[in-house]
Amino acid sequence: MTKKSLEHHSPLNFYNVEDNCLVMGEQKFTDILSQHKDVPAYIYDSSVIKQKIDSLREILPKSMHIHYAIKANPMPEVVGYIQGLVEGLDVASGLELKVALASGTNPKDISFAGPGKSIDELTLAIKSGITINLESETELDRATKIGEQLGITPRVALRINPNFELKTSGMKMSGGPKQFGVDTEIANDIIKKIVSYNLDFIGLHIFSGSQNLKTKALIEAQTKTFALAAALAEQSATEFSKLNIGGSFGIPYFPGEKPLSLEPIGENLHLLLDQYADRFGNTSIITELGRFIVGESGVYICKIIDKKISRGSTFLILNGGLHHHLAASGNFGQVIRKNYPVTVANKIGLETERASAVGPLCTPLDILAQDMILPKADIDDYVAVFNSGAYGYTSSPLNFLSHPHPIEVFV
Repeated sequence: MTKKSLEHHSPLNFYNVEDNCLVMGEQKFTDILSQHKDVPAYIYDSSVIKQKIDSLREILPKSMHIHYAIKANPMPEVVGYIQGLVEGLDVASGLELKVALASGTNPKDISFAGPGKSIDELTLAIKSGITINLESETELDRATKIGEQLGITPRVALRINPNFELKTSGMKMSGGPKQFGVDTEIANDIIKKIVSYNLDFIGLHIFSGSQNLKTKALIEAQTKTFALAAALAEQSATEFSKLNIGGSFGIPYFPGEKPLSLEPIGENLHLLLDQYADRFGNTSIITELGRFIVGESGVYICKIIDKKISRGSTFLILNGGLHHHLAASGNFGQVIRKNYPVTVANKIGLETERASAVGPLCTPLDILAQDMILPKADIDDYVAVFNSGAYGYTSSPLNFLSHPHPIEVFV
């Protein structure tokens, strides 16, 4: 069994290859899918998840806590595995909250972020004893009223929309008018209001952006986050028991992108903890990560059901596509479409050809690989899309044109 880096995109060092066939969880993917040969599938490899978390443990200060953002991949088996490797979970919906609670995680180590939480979601959160990351003053009022009706003191943190942004971020979630959190300018007033309501106030959540591969940008944002949290603590004369500084660690998807350099980030976090030891010496500092933990653990695999030549171009027609994997199709926020790392999973390392891999939908948007150098494929071979462990299955329009849903397998 050998490890191979594919001839296109960034090297994929997490998987083995046996007889030119992709191996996950110490099994050929064909063996994993032996009962589901004609059904597209997401396969998630637990060993890759552990490698990613281990890489974080190596660079982060030992006192820092890692939380997993379930929205990246809420498959119950994935969540159940990860919760044993991290200190907490973050959810973004009532259903994700139920998955988190079912995983066995202590409710005090679960937080709920996101604008527009419904009354039912807030009620479930308060009854469960998890932390609500308040996104607005009116959400504070709703949570307080529900707590009074239930006779339960809500456990809350305040999400801040800081007056800075995370530069070069895939999605910027701070720095201007945003639906996320309360603006820095009014945060002190909201903190005073929370204290006056006598809620169980545990601290702050400051999340600036996502999918960032620039070490300097992350260091700058984390430095500003600590400074902002310290200023709010001083202004409000409040000691925070927890400070969630967000995550934003990205993974390389496209040609030319390189893995994030973690060591300088770890060094800066050590310095920040030392610098703010007096202010945050008794505060649990949390980094909340999703994509970085699970993104590279997942592979989406579908079958070639036809192959055709159209005016000199080769098309591999698949039984899966954008309805299963919107992000890989380029229709999930890409300004200019780029190819994810893709291969023919049962012919890795063999003769290649230039081809496009497209799905079965009646739309020209249904493309998983456009004009790529791929192993030369035939009908009944399998196309694999790597880096599919985050924002794949649950971020896709699964019912579009009423095709069958893919399965999910955790190994």
